Amino acid sequence: MSLELFLDMLSQPCRSVFLFAKKNNLPVEVKLISLMNGEQHTEEFGKVNPLRKVPALKDGDFCMGESIPMMEYMAEKFNTPDHWFPKDLQKRARVNEYLSWQHLGIRMHGSKMFWMKLMAPVVFKLEVPEDKMAGAMEDLNSSLDLLEKTFIQDGGFIGGEQISIADLVAIVEVMQPFASGVDVFEGRAKLSAWKERVVQAVGKELFVEAHKTILSAKDSVKQLDSGKIEYFRPRVLKLIS
Repeated sequence: MSLELFLDMLSQPCRSVFLFAKKNNLPVEVKLISLMNGEQHTEEFGKVNPLRKVPALKDGDFCMGESIPMMEYMAEKFNTPDHWFPKDLQKRARVNEYLSWQHLGIRMHGSKMFWMKLMAPVVFKLEVPEDKMAGAMEDLNSSLDLLEKTFIQDGGFIGGEQISIADLVAIVEVMQPFASGVDVFEGRAKLSAWKERVVQAVGKELFVEAHKTILSAKDSVKQLDSGKIEYFRPRVLKLIS
């Protein structure tokens, strides 16, 4: 029996889970959920994840959310290659170190830039104050500096010489502000080289498949039904105020 993965490909954590499952040829059935259309609020999805969040996983009667433990679950269930989540104590510690840092270390700032640069002005027709945009850009650049200087190994990956779950989690976060029009790779040779190593490790075709939705977001968000996403407005106003 295949696992069911409930994903919205605009979501960074969903893309990391997708990349991991597909790269390892795991027996999964992907079911797309549109957060913007409110599909997480259906009764059916609520049975899979009462938190109404994606990604979500259903394995028979067992259901769970949260991308990182989901990937760890799949790694152990299907005995994926060790480099994804190493058994070596220190290698695994390096992976876990990044996974613990990234929630507030880079995810918050990359997501904020996506909403301020793209969603607020294009979808909600809101003007973002210059000082707010400048502050968000400064925070993002500081995070990218730390990712380059602290976590990415010279000529390798976050956990060492081979790709791991940490790299998948990192690359999807870096691609989020990039999709909003911020060239996060400009002037960052180490970050750019690491990104190319990640693309090569997962395969260009799979990488493109995982990111085609987010990279076309500048056009696709213009087609969103404003009535369905109005409940996001208070959150956006708080973000830019």
